[in-house]
Amino acid sequence: MIEVERGTQTLAEIGHPGDDMAIAAITVAELLVGVELADDQRRAPRVRFVEGVFERLTIESYGLEVARAHARLIAHGRRTARQRGKFDLLIAATAAARDRIVVTTDAAGFADLPGVRVRS
Repeated sequence: MIEVERGTQTLAEIGHPGDDMAIAAITVAELLVGVELADDQRRAPRVRFVEGVFERLTIESYGLEVARAHARLIAHGRRTARQRGKFDLLIAATAAARDRIVVTTDAAGFADLPGVRVRS
């Protein structure tokens, strides 16, 4: 989403034709934090960007299936001693539970997570 907001990529370029693109609920929170922290000059463009994303993409909620996947990924991280970002694990759990692919510029951050497919 960072690259889309910066204008270096479009939503269409991130996905493939026919993709059913979605974002995790935690990504919604991350985008909204950006709005809340924006100065007066950046706030309006950020609001327009974020609202446009919400209109175009499905928002995947954090429910029981995602919580189960999240727990598995946390346990995997503890067993392997490879810690991940908390938000990244929520995104990965959402993708795993909803049979979606994580599209990211940080594929290494999602590497070797069981049940998580990644495309960069």
